[in-house]
Amino acid sequence: MIRAGIVGGTGYTGVELLRLLAKHEGVELKAITSRGDAGTRVSDMFPSLRGRVDMEFVSPSAEALANCDVVFFATPNGIAMKEARALLDAGIRVIDLAADFRIRDVAVWEKWYGMQHASPELLDDAVYGLPEVNRDRIAKAKLVANPGCYPTAVQLGFLPLVEAGLIDVDHLIADAKSGVSGAGKKAEIGFLFSESSDNFKAYGVAGHRHLPEIRQGLSIAAKREVGLTFVPHLTPLIRGIHATLYARLTKDADLQQLFEIRYREEPFVDVMPSGSHPETRSVRGANVCRIAVHKPQGSDTVVVLSVIDNLVKGAAGQAVQNMNIMFGLPEASGIDIVPILP
Repeated sequence: MIRAGIVGGTGYTGVELLRLLAKHEGVELKAITSRGDAGTRVSDMFPSLRGRVDMEFVSPSAEALANCDVVFFATPNGIAMKEARALLDAGIRVIDLAADFRIRDVAVWEKWYGMQHASPELLDDAVYGLPEVNRDRIAKAKLVANPGCYPTAVQLGFLPLVEAGLIDVDHLIADAKSGVSGAGKKAEIGFLFSESSDNFKAYGVAGHRHLPEIRQGLSIAAKREVGLTFVPHLTPLIRGIHATLYARLTKDADLQQLFEIRYREEPFVDVMPSGSHPETRSVRGANVCRIAVHKPQGSDTVVVLSVIDNLVKGAAGQAVQNMNIMFGLPEASGIDIVPILP
């Protein structure tokens, strides 16, 4: 039985972790921390967990997490990098759902996240937690950097083409849309119901902090630097990401076969039949990425459609998938969930 702790259990990714771990037969929840809500029963804050999680939030401390085998950080950026070292030194494995350990270059991370990195010495040990790329390294990892939601959808969509050397990697385009839960649980005017409902807008066109993470992953796959235009959009959905990806083909190939072969052993990537158009509702609540590949009008442009639930495969579900790999459990344990429809 894996003894698990969650730091920051009151946000959207925190409660999603609780939802998944509460039904995971190989996990025992030992501690769920919250500075502001210590002493509050988890089920009082999240009635959906009544009868599932019979615990109270506790103040974050080394003592509260001392009996854990793994600790998930479902916290804002900048928290895990200050606290991970003590846990690692105590022999506790760490999975960070924020961005503290995703980018290898400290200067790049500090530029995009606007703060000094507190533990740059840990970056070489951190393993980027995209199982479809780093499964073997994740299995041996002590510290896993869980990928961002946009980066998960975009990388999984582009990877087969980049790895096969079939596209012009200098001019990649990712047009991605996310539900409002991707912004986290915070009070901001732009995320009020009357602001986001019945509305659709782009943001971060000049540069979004997920851009260097996506470029890093695709550059590793391409074995050279890639050029990427990434434009995110906010949609009037609670959860879900739809990434429409564009690239120019430089070689002919059976694209459907390429994707099917690349992901045929992947339990959480579904390559849909030729001509398909995956929908965000088809992945709601589930740890799966559905992908379709198109070549419109027989041109030299390839269009890949990639959809995920930003809170599951884009966050908490992928974190549990990484935990399963780290501890040698069946990869689908606790996350083999049928999507919710309608």
